[in-house]
Amino acid sequence: MDIDLLKTFVEVVRTRHFGKAAENLYITQSAVSFRIRQLEQGLGVNLFIRQRNNIQLTAPGERLLPHAQIIITGMQRAKVDVALADNMHKQVCLAGTPNIWDAFLQFGISNIVSAMPGVSLVAEVKAQQESTRLLLERTLDLAILFDPPKVDELVVERICALPIIPVSAFESAANDNFFDNQYVYVDWGTTFSLWHARQFTGRTPPYFRTSTGRIALDLILQCGGSAFIPEVLAKSHIENGELFEVSDVEHTSRDIFVAYHRDNEQKPLLETLVNLLVELTPNISSDFSEKK
Repeated sequence: MDIDLLKTFVEVVRTRHFGKAAENLYITQSAVSFRIRQLEQGLGVNLFIRQRNNIQLTAPGERLLPHAQIIITGMQRAKVDVALADNMHKQVCLAGTPNIWDAFLQFGISNIVSAMPGVSLVAEVKAQQESTRLLLERTLDLAILFDPPKVDELVVERICALPIIPVSAFESAANDNFFDNQYVYVDWGTTFSLWHARQFTGRTPPYFRTSTGRIALDLILQCGGSAFIPEVLAKSHIENGELFEVSDVEHTSRDIFVAYHRDNEQKPLLETLVNLLVELTPNISSDFSEKK
């Protein structure tokens, strides 16, 4: 089966629009339609219910989707494996959410690469749910997450606590006006969301919401405002007088976890990688734990 047909199918599912899928794949809309027809003819089923501005999967389409995703990911992994340089003997694929990269992984990825000669490292940005799925499919080796997946097949370890502090571009910011003066809400995961709801009762709604701490930081530096930002990201801006830590607003932290499949054949290599991640934590937080 042509892998391009499956890629086109998955993109149409994701966008629910033939035109948008064509734009994302850099092909014409007629080419998208032709590929979907080819796939449907090859399988002998209809994959989509085509209605104006409402493209839905049929039952066979629903059944095909997870298989298509596995095949596409497996092919991508196979290409990288085959193309390993002569001096590389192993490949490890890790992923983190955008916030994990901004607040944690970016500060030590170069040290990890240097400490693992002979290992080809594939580092990707993945959402929590996708990372969990790829771990179970064995197409991802290690995920670094805020919210640990509760799946028996996965080994999950806490590696550190990431301090998240209230900061503001306004020197006069205090507990009584922190949430009312261009407050930017950052989604730091489920645990933070529950904690934040208790702090935010009766306040003015945020004037901006984002899932990425870096976006919030850049916004309040340029336009003013306040937000909960990882201490490691805010520290230099506080020292330079660009931001102010609001001491009378309650502080918090997020635990960072690693997860990998119990039956991963590269388990010793993954344990080495986890140890390297733990070694990063003194630079991120003074409150980090031993591995479980």
